[in-house]
Amino acid sequence: MATVILKKGGGRYLKSGGQWIYDNEIDRIDGEFTPGDVIRVEDFDGFFLGRGYINPRSTITVRMLERYHDDEIDEAFWEKRVRNAWEYRKNVTDTSCCRVIFSEADYCPGLVIDKFGDVLVAECETLGMEKHKETICRLVKKVLSEDGISIRGIYERSDASVRKLEGLEKVKGFIGEAFDTNVMITENGVKYRVNIEEGQKTGFFLDQKYNRAAASKLCRGKKVLDCFTHTGSFALNAGLAGAESVLGVDASELAVKQAEENARLNGLEDRVRFMTADVFDLLPELIEKGEKYDVVILDPPAFTKSRSAVKNAVKGYREINIKGMKLVKPGGFLCTCSCSHFMTPELLEKTIIEAAKGARKRLRLTEYRMQAPDHPYLMGCPESLYLKFFIYQVFDEY
Repeated sequence: MATVILKKGGGRYLKSGGQWIYDNEIDRIDGEFTPGDVIRVEDFDGFFLGRGYINPRSTITVRMLERYHDDEIDEAFWEKRVRNAWEYRKNVTDTSCCRVIFSEADYCPGLVIDKFGDVLVAECETLGMEKHKETICRLVKKVLSEDGISIRGIYERSDASVRKLEGLEKVKGFIGEAFDTNVMITENGVKYRVNIEEGQKTGFFLDQKYNRAAASKLCRGKKVLDCFTHTGSFALNAGLAGAESVLGVDASELAVKQAEENARLNGLEDRVRFMTADVFDLLPELIEKGEKYDVVILDPPAFTKSRSAVKNAVKGYREINIKGMKLVKPGGFLCTCSCSHFMTPELLEKTIIEAAKGARKRLRLTEYRMQAPDHPYLMGCPESLYLKFFIYQVFDEY
């Protein structure tokens, strides 16, 4: 097994709790290896730091699999990882639909596995996990079966462009036998038809499960605007909670059609409607018309996926929040979030405060939340904290 030797002073992120080693931290590599292989990692003085897998093509050259342990990375190793992940989910969330494996946070860096009822969807982004993904998927099926959960199929959605950075082609298709990729699920009492083949990411955003429930508590008898609604999840939670009327908006015609179908599934089509529009264009029009809502929900896509684009992202979040606040009735509520880990909680809060000044509003923080617990934040590993969700009460400036 090859050994990566760090430079003196290298590995600061690793030593502070992170799981990545960057190319400029490596002094040398002793021994032969093939990209994707498991290797040992030592500090400059020979101190053993753990094992990880290596890909010299990536700026993140090593992703750690274990720290300060020298275990064999075999099937028994992966089964232990899967068992630990599943036991954790059973303690913290409704497992009918949940994330079973969450990349670095479950010590499986680069691999995500979501469970939608009796179907699994896998997303692999790194070369090292490419070699183990099918083994891990099989072990997930095995571990779940011991709890009486039968998985009828696995679909792979490894079609993110980030795979190119690892020298991998996009992959999309069945792992094992084919099955109907339109899956019925229920979350927070809301029924959805999820298209795991064509939907975004793995087909449905499970990370907002409890944030949707928190927002819905504000919506009974209220007029609600849900921006970037995707397949209608916040809007439908609001409708099921007894909202008087809900408007969900998304730029994707396909997503809106799915949202409308989901509204019909739940018998909410009379109170929850959707429209296809660019949110950035629509909100000024609503402001101009004098529209006001009791609850405005902003769930935009990540405005930045790199540190270099944070400055422009801040402008985007500030703009969308100014417009959102202007549409909230005095004393109403704004639910706003970011799903980019480069927008730290402190930076996002600062941006929202600046937006409040721009909108001439005062805010009272009602709740600060993050991603659902089946997407855990591994302390010391900041890339595992990405979703920040704020609920504010909005007042006119006085």
